[in-house]
Amino acid sequence: MASSQQLAQLDRLERQISTLVAAYQQLREELADANTNVQQLRADVRERDKQLKERQNQENIVKLVHTIAGEPTHANELKLRLNEYIRELDKCLAYLRD
Repeated sequence: MASSQQLAQLDRLERQISTLVAAYQQLREELADANTNVQQLRADVRERDKQLKERQNQENIVKLVHTIAGEPTHANELKLRLNEYIRELDKCLAYLRD
């Protein structure tokens, strides 16, 4: 038969284990919340990167339009370069279709 001292010690151990299990469960919940937060922040970063690239493209287009409209000598050179880029893109698209 177990002595009262042993029973008291088992009772303390049971309380400590219960406390540890509760703390473990709380930490798991906090970790799940943190992971959800990280996923949301990553999605936000991807969206902001997308918006930044779009704005940079718009800025480049505006600069291009100003260049074309501004100096006719550069406009001709720019048109030739754009046509070259378009031909390259067409080749890439044709390659990807095959």
